[in-house]
Amino acid sequence: MLVLLILHLVAALVAPLFVRWWGPRACYPLALAPAAAFGWAVARTPAVRDGGTVVETYPWIRQLGLDLAFRMTTLSWLMTLLVGGVGALVLIYSARYFHPGSLGLGRFAAVLVAFAGAMLGLVLADDLLLLFVCWELTTIFSYLLIGHSTERRSSRWAAAQALTVTTFGGLAMLVGFIMLGEHAGSYRWSAIVEQPLPGGAHLVTAVVLILVGALSKSAVLPFQSWLPVAMAAPTPVSAYLHAAAMVKAGVYLLGLLAPALATVGPWRPVVTAAGLASLLVGGWAALRQTDLKLLLAYGTVSQLGLLAVVVGAGTPDAALAGVAMLLAHALFKAALFLVVGIVDHDAGTRDLRELSGLGRRAPLLAAVAVVAAASMAGLPPLLGFVAKEAVFAAFTDRPVVVAGLVAGTALTVAYTARFVWGAFATRPGVPTTDVGRIAPAMLTPPAVLAGAGLVAGPAAGALDGLLSPYAEVFGTVDDHLALWHGLSPALGLSALALAGGAALFALRGPLAPALARLRAPVSGNEGYEWLTRRFDRLAVEVTGATQRGSLPQYLGTILVTLSVVTAAALLATQPWRERIAPWDTPLQVVVVAVVAVAAFLAVGARRRLTAMLLVGMTGYGTAMLFVLYGAPDLALTQFLVETATIAVFVLVLRRLPERFSARPFRRSRWVRRGIGAAVGVVTAGLALTAAASRSAPTISDAFPELAVDQGYGRNVVNVTLVDIRAWDTMGELAVLVVAATGVASLIFQRSRTGPRPRRPEPSSTANRPGRPVWLRGGSSLEERRRSIVLEVVTRLLFHTVVVFSLFLLFSGHNAPGGGFAGGLVASLALAVRYLAGGRYELAEAAPVGAGTVLGAGLAISVGTGVVGLALGVPVLSSTRIDVSLPLIGDFYLVTSLIFDVGVYLVVVGLVLDILRSLGAEVDRHIEAAGRPDRTLPVDRAREAP
Repeated sequence: MLVLLILHLVAALVAPLFVRWWGPRACYPLALAPAAAFGWAVARTPAVRDGGTVVETYPWIRQLGLDLAFRMTTLSWLMTLLVGGVGALVLIYSARYFHPGSLGLGRFAAVLVAFAGAMLGLVLADDLLLLFVCWELTTIFSYLLIGHSTERRSSRWAAAQALTVTTFGGLAMLVGFIMLGEHAGSYRWSAIVEQPLPGGAHLVTAVVLILVGALSKSAVLPFQSWLPVAMAAPTPVSAYLHAAAMVKAGVYLLGLLAPALATVGPWRPVVTAAGLASLLVGGWAALRQTDLKLLLAYGTVSQLGLLAVVVGAGTPDAALAGVAMLLAHALFKAALFLVVGIVDHDAGTRDLRELSGLGRRAPLLAAVAVVAAASMAGLPPLLGFVAKEAVFAAFTDRPVVVAGLVAGTALTVAYTARFVWGAFATRPGVPTTDVGRIAPAMLTPPAVLAGAGLVAGPAAGALDGLLSPYAEVFGTVDDHLALWHGLSPALGLSALALAGGAALFALRGPLAPALARLRAPVSGNEGYEWLTRRFDRLAVEVTGATQRGSLPQYLGTILVTLSVVTAAALLATQPWRERIAPWDTPLQVVVVAVVAVAAFLAVGARRRLTAMLLVGMTGYGTAMLFVLYGAPDLALTQFLVETATIAVFVLVLRRLPERFSARPFRRSRWVRRGIGAAVGVVTAGLALTAAASRSAPTISDAFPELAVDQGYGRNVVNVTLVDIRAWDTMGELAVLVVAATGVASLIFQRSRTGPRPRRPEPSSTANRPGRPVWLRGGSSLEERRRSIVLEVVTRLLFHTVVVFSLFLLFSGHNAPGGGFAGGLVASLALAVRYLAGGRYELAEAAPVGAGTVLGAGLAISVGTGVVGLALGVPVLSSTRIDVSLPLIGDFYLVTSLIFDVGVYLVVVGLVLDILRSLGAEVDRHIEAAGRPDRTLPVDRAREAP
């Protein structure tokens, strides 16, 4: 199962490249990924036919007891078939649906394959937290797919609405999962279901929260508003996400949890009421639609309500009927969406008022649509009829529910007839719709899906044998799937629903005024818009009351609150009662005094450059304290970080006034000093309290031994970063990438991934003839901005510094250094190169995009964990590789070095991005504005006669 997920990940990563090479035809090879999942599920049919399971477990986060636990039962087997099979057909369909050169096609193909992988992980996950991760991945990918046409406001709005509603439900579901998992002591659903569930309000609350997540994902009332507007997505997206995959996730969750939770108080009332309401409201709304795609969308809302009622009922007969209807709905609804896509693609419209004669012009397409629509209406001998009869038979003992089901089915028959009539009938007064030859690659996928529904109906007995193991979890099944049960109440109810639907369609003219008037006073979409406007207004009011545009005021409020609240806690604990050693050596007192004086003077400094240097002194003083405490690795990192920070400050100060404004006044500066002193005292007291309050041995006591035995290194700090706490480092790398992207997006007015700036020809007036060129980009600078000493020093030391950074990288496992320190050294070398030769020299020194370096670093770091996972070892664990080379001798390498290389590249990419945004791009802004660059005071002193 994990191999299938990795296959989808690889396919998603290479999809943009394939599309660049082959255009839309790249969807053919990409379809192999979901097709492989379909084939794998078919091969595992014997294992699940008799109620067996297929289980795979891989270690994930041992400290938290989390594993990548997968488990395939009858229900997940069926969903795997749908996710893989329909996904492959939709990709084949997309190869002809999109035109060569379609905007964003590479992104679309990648996200669609990634969505298929996330959906596959969702239906196979046994761990509830893993299920939630995949659940949210489908939410994110669906957001990207629905909003594919980014230039259209309707697409962006629809994507945001779907994301908001489903994310809200997902977070509620997560809380419910945590409540269940913490009570059971495990997040494995297979383990939770074997234990007695908690009673009382605890379980009721968990069930309600989980139902919120499931119903919102499947667009069941009151969360149905996002699905109709999601029709702004391309038709292949609707055929996959909104027929066979994403909207089925909530139904799947109901089916997964129903064996254990269906008897809990609120489960059946909530599911039944919400499902019946969706069935009726969605069906009635579908009768009013003139857009074929919207008609199917509201029909999907109706059918999802039906599925929620049946799958969530928690009885053996309803369970069997539910999974049969789940399969039937995926087959006929995906086929019909694809048919609508063909109509829109070839006829140029989906409006049934503008379509006429399409059945004669495209008889094969009409035949496919009629077969799929007949299954949706529940006509024999299709699978839809078999499933509808099973649904009626399962609820004959609940007359109110049966009445709602029959009414909803009658609406389904009516809007099905409206769909076929509107799309393919010939109507007087409407010009005949002209369509060309339909590509076989577009017609085959819906034909296969419709044909599957046609074949599965007569084969209901064989299908019953495959699906019954799921229903038998609830008890003994009385009514099995069959095409003919004889004269039975279910058959009579089916006939009644068909007759009622036919009557509604026949009376569509006289009923038109009633259809127009009989609607909810506020639609779901209007309700969503009203809520979002209220939240936006509330945000404006809160922002206006609390945000006054003064950064010192914001910081002062935060720091005063921190000081007051923390001081109250310190007064309660009284940490000063503990015996405290003032210092270990008098040198520490000297360093602390220097740091304190520098901080005090920085608050009162009037020049920005002076304040920056004083703040830098506090950082260097902290590094000296690390040295005195015997922490050379921390000291080295602190020195490098402080130096890099000063370099960034220098870049920013060029565009700021030389002095601070006349404010703050003298009194304000003393207030700021007082706040700073209070925060320092409180923070020191908090540190003492935390250290004195420890009741258990610190886990860091074991780090030196773990570093040697499991990390194979003697530098405890570096081994902690790349092995013991590698997950933390992974998160920090992601934060660095996001920070770099944020900085660049604030500065760049054009694409940051475009070609690097071309070095202009040196001006004869800017450079004296015969002057040696030490840096290739230096000749582009004006004479007054060049420093021959800096150019010579940079030329001599740059490569040495880069080599030293590599030394720190490779030696950091056993000596001070590592990827972070090495990356900072290399970054400072690039900074010096920029300061010496300008933005063109930076382009010469690093002829590669910063985003490429950042992406490569993150990919290498993540890739080490993925490779380890694929090899069956714990994620991000270290392995020692002994090597023997002639003339060198015996030595060893540690696989965590590869992870450290990723850290090195991310740090270099971050600083390179900052240099290009705050440095090179600001230079370009200055040149474009025709203003000379402001120089620092030291430069003006050098220019003075």
